[in-house]
Amino acid sequence: MYKLLIRPILFWFDPEEVHYFTFSLIRFLSKIPGFSSLFKSLYLVNDKRLETEVFGLKFPNPVGLAAGFDKNAVLYKELSNFGFGFIEIGTLTPVGQEGNPKKRLFRLKEDSAIINRMGFNNEGVQVAVERLKKNKNVLIGGNIGKNKVTPNENATQDYEICFEALFDFVDYFVVNVSSPNTPNLRELQDKKPLTELLQTLQNKNLAKPKQKPILLKIAPDLTDSQLLDIIDIVNETKIAGVIATNTTLSREGLQSENKSEMGGLSGKPLTNRSTEVIRFLSEKSNKSFPIIGVGGIHSVQDAIDKLDAGASLIQLYTGFIYEGPKLVKEINKAILKRKA
Repeated sequence: MYKLLIRPILFWFDPEEVHYFTFSLIRFLSKIPGFSSLFKSLYLVNDKRLETEVFGLKFPNPVGLAAGFDKNAVLYKELSNFGFGFIEIGTLTPVGQEGNPKKRLFRLKEDSAIINRMGFNNEGVQVAVERLKKNKNVLIGGNIGKNKVTPNENATQDYEICFEALFDFVDYFVVNVSSPNTPNLRELQDKKPLTELLQTLQNKNLAKPKQKPILLKIAPDLTDSQLLDIIDIVNETKIAGVIATNTTLSREGLQSENKSEMGGLSGKPLTNRSTEVIRFLSEKSNKSFPIIGVGGIHSVQDAIDKLDAGASLIQLYTGFIYEGPKLVKEINKAILKRKA
């Protein structure tokens, strides 16, 4: 029904505008008695065998919603009704910012992909905190970044502000230094500044009575040498793990008319590369840390490939938009079948 009826209608409209329209519609429907239960009955696979324990947290199932979809923690409860085992909010910055000028979100229908140059548009970390105070049982990841106007030499302070503000309200943290849409942000992936940033956050973490897992989200465009550096950094700072991968700057093999738009590419063109990165990190590190696999998951097989490559958990974003919520259920059912 989604791909035959709903998606064609939604795809007639501007992707950013229809995103907010869909948010409003889901929130409206969820307030009608019975609709939340209906969504759960359609999409939620409730089975203890799906529970997955990773970095000290017990996930109801291993399929999550990636950051960027619910940046401001507006709809995490309602979105969890579509069968996700966890929701990652953000990327959040200390101060709210509008992001890059519109138009900044583009569908590449022929490639089942999206290009975005949003630029960490969000309402600021404190606004999200107020919404997260109402959370009861949704497992939440907090994806944090720096404000656009903050120079890289002061970036660590921005991450510290977000870390402290969110600490009591999220289950794990994701340090985002891999978005291509904030000027010079990816320079923070270099070994020295990245080690210093992660060590600073880890020191703050270790000073808490109870620690929260800290993960690093990396770009798919890193070379093998840079990926080996990532392994060294994770082992040195003893953060909990890695999310592989963010969007790519590559445009190889694209067919769509608007393929040359600036920004990060997500969707099917990223499928193989993100799986390659997962496998490389898993093998070269001797599985010394958990990996959350994300990038180009549009089918059950895409999800299974990432799990087989070494991912402990997976996340959807563009695949959720193109394939609909049924994909979440299909992946969880396939995982159950493998456990039988």
